[in-house]
Amino acid sequence: MNPAPPSTDAHRTRPNIILLLIDDLGCRDLGGFGSTFYETPHLDRLAAGGMRFDNAYASCPVCSPTRASVLSGQYPARVGLTSFIGKVKDEGRLANVPFIHYLPLEQKSIASALRDGGYQTWHVGKWHLGDEDFYPEHHGFDRNIGGCHFGHPKEGFFAPWGIPTLEDAPEGTYLTDHLTDRAIDLIQQRGDTPFFLNFWHYAVHTPIQAPEPLVEKYREKARRLRLDRMDPLVEGEYFPCIHKSDRRLTRRVVQSDPVYAAMIENLDTNVGRLLQVLDNEGIAENTLIVFSSDNGGLSTAEGAPTCNHPMREGKGWTSEGGIRVCQFASWPGVIPAGGTCRDNVTSTDFYPTFLEAAGLPFLPEQHCDGISLLPAMTGSPALPDRPVFWHFPHYGNQGDSPSAAVIHGDWKLIFHYEDKTVELFNLRRDVSETVNEAARHPDTRDRLLDLLENWQRGINAKIPGPNPGWEQKLKRPRVENNAHI
Repeated sequence: MNPAPPSTDAHRTRPNIILLLIDDLGCRDLGGFGSTFYETPHLDRLAAGGMRFDNAYASCPVCSPTRASVLSGQYPARVGLTSFIGKVKDEGRLANVPFIHYLPLEQKSIASALRDGGYQTWHVGKWHLGDEDFYPEHHGFDRNIGGCHFGHPKEGFFAPWGIPTLEDAPEGTYLTDHLTDRAIDLIQQRGDTPFFLNFWHYAVHTPIQAPEPLVEKYREKARRLRLDRMDPLVEGEYFPCIHKSDRRLTRRVVQSDPVYAAMIENLDTNVGRLLQVLDNEGIAENTLIVFSSDNGGLSTAEGAPTCNHPMREGKGWTSEGGIRVCQFASWPGVIPAGGTCRDNVTSTDFYPTFLEAAGLPFLPEQHCDGISLLPAMTGSPALPDRPVFWHFPHYGNQGDSPSAAVIHGDWKLIFHYEDKTVELFNLRRDVSETVNEAARHPDTRDRLLDLLENWQRGINAKIPGPNPGWEQKLKRPRVENNAHI
């Protein structure tokens, strides 16, 4: 989708590239992006020193598909990986939709492309893209520290972690601290060859755990702000999926969880440590850093540790809270400080962006669903006008039912497979998705629905079908689910 990259001063010295991908970080989980409870001074400064992407989206509301999209430059439905790996068979009124449980080896990852172009390639942190045959070292990474089939640290964030690709540290060592130590070691031992550091923290995924002194800091802050005097959780409707059909959603309506806040601050502190090493090594000005998340914040289930308000819902939903993310890029001397991009961007765009930054040729047959963001970062005109798509034909563990979505310009359409209903929102005036304008703007509704259906046909997206006998499998009497009406 992009022409060959231009020859510019930015490419005379190939930059180091760091992708900081955080797990389950919500679109309002940084101070600079709207949080008044969590404290993130290092990340806020990094964002202010570069370009913010105010309409940035993960390509899926759950983790594995987004991660596959980042590495492949393709939408999850094109890859065939549309839900998180290891998910139990999910069914409700609609039948389970199968998907692959690995990133195919025939996908040439951005790591492979950069390594072919002369880069050292390192993966640190969560992987969750298949078992041993599909680990990072089989997808173009020279080093793999901590990447395995786990979707979260099953033994918790304090050592021993039991992660098969990470040596255990002294008992009680906090995982986010340790992974940062290892990333710093790689940087300090890098030699003269430019590097790509694919730094995918396990934080801030469950289990929600953090060092106790930081937790106590936020308990006191919650008391000071009187947040401890209100119930932050509101019980909602029953889950539409059969395996959780006897339980109700629980939505968090305010950011006030002291343990989650401590996880966020610890993450911020560790990013600060990483930035300090870049300064100390004299390579900060020749390093492109991109920061993002794999999906929205967890706000409707599993303890609901954060709140994405004013965005609707959270992780596991195609609503804004499930797919909109904090994203920014920093490259001193190349990306002007204080910039803002308001174009719609998504996870597939990292691949061509990194190639262009490295001065390498595009691979359009591979990253066919992405565009380079570098022109926007460096002050060129607006990015090409294009729709952005989601296909999530699954029952999310967090309460959504199978759906698909498209955003084009200010307009967003969501199609719900259970009852074939359509929602249409103008995100510029209604980012909370409160007013369904499908009946008021039928031309826009039909145009976006056509875009979505044509795209799905073009990539052979799997569409969920009826599930005979589903009512007999429910763990409760049948209750209509009106979450999206």
